[in-house]
Amino acid sequence: MSLVSVDRHDLELLAELQRDGKLTNSMLGEKIHLSTSQVSRRIQRLEDSKVISHYAAILDLDVVGLGVTAFTSVTLGRHGEAQGDAFERAVADMPEVLECLSVSGEADYVLRVVTPDLASFSEFMMKRLLRLPSVVNVKSNIALKRIKQTHVLPLDHVAQPVETRRRLVFSK
Repeated sequence: MSLVSVDRHDLELLAELQRDGKLTNSMLGEKIHLSTSQVSRRIQRLEDSKVISHYAAILDLDVVGLGVTAFTSVTLGRHGEAQGDAFERAVADMPEVLECLSVSGEADYVLRVVTPDLASFSEFMMKRLLRLPSVVNVKSNIALKRIKQTHVLPLDHVAQPVETRRRLVFSK
């Protein structure tokens, strides 16, 4: 694991890009007080080092008709590597599953699932998720109201003293 050194300009650049990925290098330079060429070189370095993994448009769930969000805990009957791999491959191919996390605790996985409505969610559960061979228990919590949803990662900790497992380090 190679370390990536960043300074305050890099952190400001990352913060601005998280808020608006369509900003031009010139606009970014004005915001963080760097030249367009400096911004371009920094962005390229952050992309090459995988600090910036990709760019995407963030769609509004309600506007595109995905009115139901569920957080679904899944328990597998067997805990061998083959069963886990098969489950992970299956959910990777389900467009309704936005996130699949392997977790500790009562469940083996937690999924964030979106569907247009409760009928669609029920069909997804009954005809697809529950039919996976290793799934033995599923519990879902349906979101009633979205209080906060963000894609902006907090970066304040990067400028704090270095921890041994972090790849991104702050340099003054």
